[in-house]
Parts: sequence; C-alpha cells; structure tokens
Amino acid sequence: MPRRRPRSGRPAAPRAIGDVYGRTEDGPGDETYIVRTVPGARAVKTYRCPGCDHEIATGVAHIVAWAAEGGEDDRRHWHQGCWNGRRTRGITRRWS
Repeated sequence: MPRRRPRSGRPAAPRAIGDVYGRTEDGPGDETYIVRTVPGARAVKTYRCPGCDHEIATGVAHIVAWAAEGGEDDRRHWHQGCWNGRRTRGITRRWS
C-alpha cells in the first residue's frame, strides 16, 4: 500500500513498529513488547493466559502482546490484570 503524502507535499515520516501494530511496553523480563487491546466484541476465540494459566473466554476483553524482536507469530493473549501484574507475578505458563 503506498504511503499517503501529507498536505504539505512532503513524504510522511516513517512510523515506529509500535505505532503500526500497537503500543510498546516493557514486558516480562527485560524485553520490549508490542501490545494491543482486544475489545470483548472482537474476542471470538478462547485463549490461555500465560500469566495465570486460565482460559480467556470468548467475549472477554484482553491484551495481545508479543516481543518486539520475536515477531507477531509469537503473540500471546493475556487477561488485563495479569498483564498489569506481569512484573511482580511472572509467567506461570511457558510455551514452545
């Protein structure tokens, strides 16, 4: 998709990866994560939260996060509260 030029005629400034995919936040450990909020209306599948190892049911708003250097294929779905407590609780579920 071509980049839209601003009205001034100058090319648009390049956007950071967090601007394109979501916001960036410090994640578990020392890594930077890209984070998106999923509203309940768009939560159409059941996921397992790595913070508490419980299911996130369909229709429940939650967070999707992945390491900025790991790629979007490694994204994980977290409960909002588990993501907020990620620095003090740690990850209870490891994935391969």
